[in-house]
Amino acid sequence: MNALERMITEKGVVIGEDILKVDMFLNHQIDVKLIQQMGVDFYEHFKDRPITKVLTIEASGIAIACFTALLFDVPVVFGKKGYHKNVGSNVYSAKVYSFTKGVSYDITVMKDYLTEKDKVLFVDDFLANGAAAEGMMQIIAQAGATLQGIGIAIEKGFQEGGDKLRAKGIDLYSLAIVDKMEAGRIILREQNT
Repeated sequence: MNALERMITEKGVVIGEDILKVDMFLNHQIDVKLIQQMGVDFYEHFKDRPITKVLTIEASGIAIACFTALLFDVPVVFGKKGYHKNVGSNVYSAKVYSFTKGVSYDITVMKDYLTEKDKVLFVDDFLANGAAAEGMMQIIAQAGATLQGIGIAIEKGFQEGGDKLRAKGIDLYSLAIVDKMEAGRIILREQNT
């Protein structure tokens, strides 16, 4: 069991049958040593890829992306949610549905920060149905960049996102896969990590 899986089983809170609350260490209050280790884990998995950018979506993926990018010695680029006056219209964009919030929003990345020369590692905190990853893959395609892989902190294995991405031949590496949440219990998939 890796550090993230331990933290999930010790501190994660199940809400209903499909929401895992981990804001006490991952996406509201951040356990920096844990996030640093996650960056190391992603680096170790993808280190043989020619990564030039680490891409994520604001806000919860940024800390993970920063520690990962530090090891690759490359910049982090994050998709901004919604419209921002200071960004202008020189952007790639895609519509993404948020499973947790139950709303769709536009994500944008300035064209200056993602080009056809880039080899991209997409990193995020959660994978449920795969909408965020699909949206970012649209942006990567718009830029003419190349997706090298996807690193996910927590994959909800009982939802279809991971299976859809793997069926496309994408190197998807999830640090923890939750197979089921029932009666307040979190059941993790055993992995060879």
